[in-house]
Amino acid sequence: MTAPVGVRRAVAADADAAGAVFLACWHRSYEDLLPPPVLAGYDEASAVALWRRVLAAAPDGVLVAEVTGHGVRGVVRFGADPDDARHGHVFSLYVHPDAQGLGLGRTLLHAAAGKLRAAGYATATLWVFAGNHAARAFYAAQGWTPDGGTRVEEAYGEPEVRLRRNLPAITPT
Repeated sequence: MTAPVGVRRAVAADADAAGAVFLACWHRSYEDLLPPPVLAGYDEASAVALWRRVLAAAPDGVLVAEVTGHGVRGVVRFGADPDDARHGHVFSLYVHPDAQGLGLGRTLLHAAAGKLRAAGYATATLWVFAGNHAARAFYAAQGWTPDGGTRVEEAYGEPEVRLRRNLPAITPT
């Protein structure tokens, strides 16, 4: 897949595609990380319902990456950090496993960081499963570093680490 990529604000009609990207990542990327009952917690219908709720609740905080001829292949959700509203937060970043390695994740993460900076945030946080070494390496390559925060959400039962990044200042063009 080497077709052109575009990033845009998600719309309600993207819920099916965002749900499909999420579900593919959920089952492939986490299959060795999360217990089978947790993985089974999402199917096509529940994944689409989740993204319908997300898009209805925070449409300005979701971007999608579209690959020409292949549709939506990535999605990022961002906004204020729920633990400390002085910081921005990346709630989720998913790139369809078949499109990983094309730079979509980096492009979406950069776009979300730009939106957060434009909203006035100087720093942003995100949570990643401690055992998701590929994701942690990806985020480290993008300048995200552990800040000492840890948690285990009851729904997943797996340790997570909080990453933080200073957001680059916006330079006038």
